[in-house]
Amino acid sequence: MTPPTSRTWARRGTTPVIRVRGRSQRRFSIAALCCYKPGERSRLIYRPRRHTDHKSGGRKSFAWTEYRDLLIAAHQQLDGPIILVWDNLNVHKDRRMRAFIDAQDWITAYHLPPYAPDLNPVEGIWSILRRTSQANIAFTDPDHLIRRLRHGLRQIQYRSDIIDGCLTGTGLTLTTPRLQGQ
Repeated sequence: MTPPTSRTWARRGTTPVIRVRGRSQRRFSIAALCCYKPGERSRLIYRPRRHTDHKSGGRKSFAWTEYRDLLIAAHQQLDGPIILVWDNLNVHKDRRMRAFIDAQDWITAYHLPPYAPDLNPVEGIWSILRRTSQANIAFTDPDHLIRRLRHGLRQIQYRSDIIDGCLTGTGLTLTTPRLQGQ
């Protein structure tokens, strides 16, 4: 992974160059849900995954079953129904995923418009993660990278104001149904 940089320096008149040894062929994926409920602390639920068999033709990303398992775990942690707002990732629109969602009475899914990452609060989480726990670090091995990612995500989990800020950054708001007059 090419390390993101937030600051560097060089002599005046010289362009800074950051040398990185080779590119690793190892792959990591992280799926995350930003969870918002009026009157309660915002939560971040995530699952990292290391893809060990991607060179031999294995998956290079999460399968629909792993997203299903993440939703089930979120439902158990949140102890309530889920209104899911998803981007248009092909796995999110998979027929088996749609069938799973349709079979559950505790989940309702909506899809964001195509090419609208600015409406997805999780994109803000990825941006914060890159700028904090990944910036200015040359990872020594894949385990070092995954440790830093987990640590960074844990730090964000404990800061509900950051998760709220990611929602605010989208321009979207939480709305509650109006109470009917009696």
